[in-house]
Amino acid sequence: MFEALTRLFSKPEAPPDLHDPKLAVAALLVHLAAVDGAMQDEERRAIRGALMDHYDLDEPAVDRLVREAQKRDAEAVDFYKFTSGLTQLEMDDRIEIIRMMWTVVFADRQNHELEDNMVWRIAELIGVSSRDRTILRNQIRGKAAEESEET
Repeated sequence: MFEALTRLFSKPEAPPDLHDPKLAVAALLVHLAAVDGAMQDEERRAIRGALMDHYDLDEPAVDRLVREAQKRDAEAVDFYKFTSGLTQLEMDDRIEIIRMMWTVVFADRQNHELEDNMVWRIAELIGVSSRDRTILRNQIRGKAAEESEET
């Protein structure tokens, strides 16, 4: 009996659940940033900033979340395991996820067709309309263009 209790209490901490929206969103953002072949520093910063702002995370928490997201993304065979729980969120939250995705896409001032396709697919999977997706794309693209003119 003592041995059973020892095993019970010595189990490593359970990994975060993919039904946790933070982990699912982080995994999607990590995948999106690398879908065009390589993750740029600007995209890394955009992921960190989006997660910190939306989920009110500090730097160590966002670092842990991104590491776990990278691990989960590497193990994934499709997007369903990430998107299935996100469909339960309020529409405003789902729209915000697409906004975060476009922010990552335009962080490097480029919009690769694979990135565009992934945002389209995720929007469809989580129930965000084509109209909302397109409006967000144009807003974020315009904002990125303004910021590049300022620098």
